[in-house]
Amino acid sequence: MPSPAAPRPTATPLDARRLRTLYAGFAALLLTFVLLMGLLERVGLSRTVMGLTFLLGTLAVYATIGILSRTTDAEEYYVAGRRIPPFYNGMATSADWMSAASFIGLAGTLYVQGYSGLAFVLGWTGGYCLVALLLVPYLRRFEHFTLPDFLGQRYGGHAARLVGVLAAILCSFTYLVAQIYGVGLITSWLTGVAFEVGVFLGLGGILMCSLLGGMRAVTWTQVAQCIVLMLAYTLPVMWLSVQQTGNPVPQWAYGAQLAKITQKEAELQQSPGENEVRAIFSARIGELQRKLEQPVAALYRERHLAETHLEELRAGGASPKALLYAEKNLARLPKDEAAALRMWTADLQEAQLKVQPLNGMRPHTQPFAGNPDGTPQQRATFEASRANFLALVFCLTIGTAALPHILMRYHTVPSVQAARQSVAWSLLFIGLLYLTAPALAVLLKFEIFHHLVGTPFDALPAWIDHWSRMDASLLRVEDINQDGILQLNELSLNSDILVLAAPEIGGLPYVVTCLTAAGGLAAALSTADGLLLTIASGLSHDIYYKMVDPRASTMRRVSISKVVVLMVALAAGYIAVQKPADILFLVSAAFSFAASAFFPVLVLGIFWKRATTAGALAGIAAGLGVTTYYMATTQPWLRSVLGLSGPVPLWWDIEPISAGVFGVPVGFAVIVLVSLCTPAPRRRCSSGSIACVIPKPARASYNPALALPYPC
Repeated sequence: MPSPAAPRPTATPLDARRLRTLYAGFAALLLTFVLLMGLLERVGLSRTVMGLTFLLGTLAVYATIGILSRTTDAEEYYVAGRRIPPFYNGMATSADWMSAASFIGLAGTLYVQGYSGLAFVLGWTGGYCLVALLLVPYLRRFEHFTLPDFLGQRYGGHAARLVGVLAAILCSFTYLVAQIYGVGLITSWLTGVAFEVGVFLGLGGILMCSLLGGMRAVTWTQVAQCIVLMLAYTLPVMWLSVQQTGNPVPQWAYGAQLAKITQKEAELQQSPGENEVRAIFSARIGELQRKLEQPVAALYRERHLAETHLEELRAGGASPKALLYAEKNLARLPKDEAAALRMWTADLQEAQLKVQPLNGMRPHTQPFAGNPDGTPQQRATFEASRANFLALVFCLTIGTAALPHILMRYHTVPSVQAARQSVAWSLLFIGLLYLTAPALAVLLKFEIFHHLVGTPFDALPAWIDHWSRMDASLLRVEDINQDGILQLNELSLNSDILVLAAPEIGGLPYVVTCLTAAGGLAAALSTADGLLLTIASGLSHDIYYKMVDPRASTMRRVSISKVVVLMVALAAGYIAVQKPADILFLVSAAFSFAASAFFPVLVLGIFWKRATTAGALAGIAAGLGVTTYYMATTQPWLRSVLGLSGPVPLWWDIEPISAGVFGVPVGFAVIVLVSLCTPAPRRRCSSGSIACVIPKPARASYNPALALPYPC
């Protein structure tokens, strides 16, 4: 078993005064740029030019930082020389953490799910308490670069290291696909290019940082991105708060607006127009079910009716608008039976949602679905909803404490004390965003319920047409009952666009919209950079250097890492183009993978001296295997990929997003059982097999929980 690195002098942090000057100047320059673009908007600068300017301007800044921070030194490339001051590492960690899911998806999820969406806030924030208490202080004491490095030293041999690398790649790659999906969504919206082009355009910005300078470039880029995304997230919500309540602090306005939303929800549930729309969707459900029973005959009949109707309109001299609508209906028809089944199944799922009050959303203040005092079915629904809430909080909390790209960040600071301080600063910045997201969701719901719903179709705001033309799957309106008035159940709104559309929904200047998009891009880019570096470090450092060629030069190791970064980025971009699932599911899946693979083996490896190599390997395999199996057999997109059909086999009604709730206890149990059934770890010196114990005075960072299984 290799010996741990000898204690080295604490690295000297970089000059904090100089860093403050640099980043204060960057913040001032950013504000000046936003004000200048606002003035140019008032004199007629086109939206396309503004979007391109924000996109290219921010990418240019990040690329410049990456170029200036380029390095070929291994310690600089992997852990930024361990010289990052705690405050700036906290900013970088928060930017690394506040991914596209947090920036784009969190407020949208709270808009749709209301109270139950708070599971994300509780889980993601609570996880940092575990990071600070259970993991970071102990992991930082080891002078290593990656999480598999720790596993390789703690459990000995290459097997634990290899399994750790594979698990890190699985959860990091899943997370990475979600970030690149967000990059493509924002880039295509800002520039007007196709989503697929936007994905690979955004990849250029990602690669300019992580490819050239590794962790050093990524860290200083993430500090700048933290400033951008904080300003971009808080400015629109403060503006909306002032506009609606006159109060610039949205958290204080939250309660008053929530009361108004609750009253409006009661009105919408009794609205004649909404009831009429729901009745039409109820009739559609029966029609779609009949089509799915005989798809070939139904498709022939649909096509014949559409063609006949179009010919009648042309012969009768119908208006161009009517002809265009009929042509679109004909073009929308599926080309074959397989396409018809996919389309009508999706339409059936949508109709089943829209037949419910409030467009399928629960009242915002209702904690869980169902009724604990209602019918047996309502009680069962309530119990399942509550169980899923708790399971999701559990998975997100444990997953946060085990994410490799987050734990890796705390190796960049000079000492254990600095690592603890970094966690505190990270929580400060993350808490600011997470306390703002619920307020933003409520303010947006107030705007939509009070100002958008009930608007005549010919007077809908421009942002409706803008988003629906960009991608109908993101936003679509249809006058179902033909009354010319938009009802809530006639609005199909993807929650992923709510934050990006928030300034337009509130009637704010377009420059604020561009700033919000730049913030979302910064969030996605910062996390993608960290994830790419984690994957590249695992392949180039842990596998190539530690297992294949221990004599490889620093230049060769870093060069291989850069090649890996490029290949992984292209592979993730290709998968993101397929739009496998929504952003929030992809991210939450990564948390379940990380929780089941790493949390048991890390905690027991630190605090239980009896944990053995065989136990660790079996625990990782069992926990990750259970999680992967459950997710693959219950998640709709994965089921379609695997060709699974029939009823979804949910265990205790737990949704696939919380699959880690099964994998984590299995991992703990297997590690304990296998460790007790195998020989205890031998205490030995690096020079041989003579038993020895590190005396307390020998190391200032001595910890009895760490001493026994490790070599002297």
